[in-house]
Amino acid sequence: MTARLALSLVDAVASRLAAPDTMPLRLRDHRQQLAFGPPGIALLHIERAAHGLGPWQRAHDWLAAAARRPLTSGPDSHPFYGAPALAHALACAAGHLPGAYWRALDALDRQIEIDAVRRLGAAHRRIDAGRLPQLAEFDTIRGLTGYGAGLLRRSPDSPTTRAVLDYCVRLTEPITHHGETLPGWWTGTGPSGSPDDRFPGGHANTGMAHGIAGPLVLLAIAARNGTVVDGHHTALRTILAWLDRWRRETGGGPVWPYWVTRDELRRSRLTPFTPRRPSWCYGTAGLARAQQLAALALGDTGRRIDAENALVVALTDPDQLRATTDNGLCHGLAGLAHIAARTADDAHPSTTGRLRAAIPQLLAAACPPDTDPALMATALIHDEERGPGLLDGAAGTALALLGPSTATPTRSAWDACLLIA
Repeated sequence: MTARLALSLVDAVASRLAAPDTMPLRLRDHRQQLAFGPPGIALLHIERAAHGLGPWQRAHDWLAAAARRPLTSGPDSHPFYGAPALAHALACAAGHLPGAYWRALDALDRQIEIDAVRRLGAAHRRIDAGRLPQLAEFDTIRGLTGYGAGLLRRSPDSPTTRAVLDYCVRLTEPITHHGETLPGWWTGTGPSGSPDDRFPGGHANTGMAHGIAGPLVLLAIAARNGTVVDGHHTALRTILAWLDRWRRETGGGPVWPYWVTRDELRRSRLTPFTPRRPSWCYGTAGLARAQQLAALALGDTGRRIDAENALVVALTDPDQLRATTDNGLCHGLAGLAHIAARTADDAHPSTTGRLRAAIPQLLAAACPPDTDPALMATALIHDEERGPGLLDGAAGTALALLGPSTATPTRSAWDACLLIA
C-alpha cells in the first residue's frame, strides 16, 4: 500500500509537469539550472520513460525547453548550470535512445572538456602558490568533482578525466598556510563559500554537495570502473582517515560533523552538536554511501559493513529522522529512501535486509497513508520555497521515490550528477 501510494504521487507530479509550456515564469528564469529548472525536470520524464511508465516525448519537450536559447559555457557555467547541466540530462536520455542527441552531446562534450582543462590549470596554479581552495573549485555542485562525474561517464579513460582524478589526488595532500598544516581541501570561507565571521580561519567541509565526500566518491567510482591514476588509493585512504578521525559515536549510532572548524582542528576535538538530518548533501546518509563506495573500491569488507550499519542506524534513529523536515531529494525523506535503495543494491548480505526494511517507513513518512496524491503533487509543485525542480522540489521528490516504490534499480543514471552511484 505504501509503495503504491508513493508511486501514485510520482505519477501525479509527472502528470502536472507534463509540458514546459505550463511552467511558471520563475521556472523559465532557471532555464539552464539542473537544480531548479527544465534539465532537472527532464530527468523525471527520462527515468519514467526508461521504466516504461511515460512517453519519451515529455522528456524531449523539457530538454528542448532548456536548449531553446544559447547555453552558458566557460567561467559562468558549472556542473549544475549551463552546458554541463543540459549535457547530463541529454546523456541520460541518449543512453536509451540510440542515435538521439549525439550531435548536441558531442558539441557539449567538447566545450565541457575545454572548461574543465581551464579550471584544472587554475587549480594547480593555486596549489603551486600555496593558497587555500574555494569550495567551488572542487565540489560536486560547482566544481571539478562535478565535472569529473560527467567526464567519467562519457569518456572514462580520456586524458581530461584522468587529469581531474590527478587533481583530486593532489587535493588530498596537506597544505601549509600561514605556518599551519591543513588538509588540502581546507577553505578559508564559511560553508556558503563566502567569508563568515562564524568560521574564523575557515573550515574543512565533509559533505557530498560541497565537501570532501564528493572527491572521495569520484575516486571510488573511477577505481571501481578501472580508471586509476598515481596515488589514487592513497588519496582514498587519506580522506577515509580524516572521516575516521572526526567520527563521533552517539546513542543513535555513528555520526560525522558537517564540517570541522579551525578551533576544532587545533583542539583535535569537536564542539558538541545536536543530532542533524542525515541527508545527501550533509550528514550520515551521504557520508555512509560515500564510505561504502570507497570500501568497495578498496576491497575493505569491514569498512563497507560499518558504513552500511551507520546508514541503517541513521534511517531508524528517531532523533535524526525528526531533524528531517521535508520530502526533497537533497535533504529530505525521499532522498533518504533513494540512498537506502542505492546502498542496499551494493550492500553486504549481512546488512541488505535491514537497509531494505527501512525503506517502507521512509516512504510512509514521505507520503502518509491519508495522502491525496493529486493534491500533494500540486502543493509540492507550487511550494513557494521549493517549487517544481530537482534538488529541493517536486521533480526531485518524485525521482527519489520512483526506485524505492517500484523496488527496481535506477535505469537512466540520473543520480550520477549527485555521485550517489
